[in-house]
Amino acid sequence: MTKPTLGRRALLGALGVLALSGGGVRALAAAPSPVATIENFYATLLATMKDGGRLGFAGRRDRLAPAMARDFDLALMTRLTVGAQWATLKPADQAALVTAFTNFSVANYANRFDDYSGERFTVAPQPSPVPGGDVIVHTKLIPSGDTPVELDYRLRHGARGWRVIDVYLKGTVSELATRRSEFTSVLRRGGAPALVAVLKQKTAELSG
Repeated sequence: MTKPTLGRRALLGALGVLALSGGGVRALAAAPSPVATIENFYATLLATMKDGGRLGFAGRRDRLAPAMARDFDLALMTRLTVGAQWATLKPADQAALVTAFTNFSVANYANRFDDYSGERFTVAPQPSPVPGGDVIVHTKLIPSGDTPVELDYRLRHGARGWRVIDVYLKGTVSELATRRSEFTSVLRRGGAPALVAVLKQKTAELSG
């Protein structure tokens, strides 16, 4: 394969500068839209499901981890799940909780979506705005010959573009709210180390 000539390299470099500086080709470097973010994640999730048996739990986890790091703001999700007690924790405890919550979240998807039986995902073409600047992307998991399951994703725009900060089962049941009461009670009893231990235990159980 031939290397680009100096002129071609200069052209490519100029395009990159324009994209970063807000020029006319900025769209080339634009972050995905909220809908595209979920579609990208679902593409990885569906491919993982189709290879689920061959990959095993560890393989599914390793394939999903980069996609979730890209499309989910797991650090913010940790903070939102912990709630008001987050501000009282030491930075080292906060970091340990983010790592434990991230590993648990990836393991949860790797365990839940472990094989493929003709399922498909649909994503609504337009997100719904919610107060504060977030949006909800409406999706459905459609099992083969079974009732569709509504899964809605709340996304927030930050330095890395649109990323998931919560998931709603059947459109109303917040994943973070469901866990918050359990997590905060563990924190009150044993502090951050206790919650890290609980998350590690849950992750180990999901791994089988």
